[in-house]
Amino acid sequence: MRTVPVACLTIVAEAVVEARLLRDLETAGVRGWTVTSGQGRGTSHIDASDWEGANVRIETLLSTTAADRVLAMLSQEYFPRFAVVAWVTPAQVVRGDKFL
Repeated sequence: MRTVPVACLTIVAEAVVEARLLRDLETAGVRGWTVTSGQGRGTSHIDASDWEGANVRIETLLSTTAADRVLAMLSQEYFPRFAVVAWVTPAQVVRGDKFL
């Protein structure tokens, strides 16, 4: 079966910014995502759930160009103000036209 290379963008953020973040992803052209709840601890060694509730993990498949655009937006709008971390990993998908 033929696959197409894409980027898997994963964002972990404090739940309080979920709705805003999803709106911004849609505005940036992201076609779809999966959101799961989670909990954890960051470099501050304080659980985010201690003051704001659970974290959310947002994953989306998109082109590397789109991933770079979203990372730039996160760097400007979210990283300085909120507990947010993001990373990109390569992925291979079937039906690549759904993601590119």
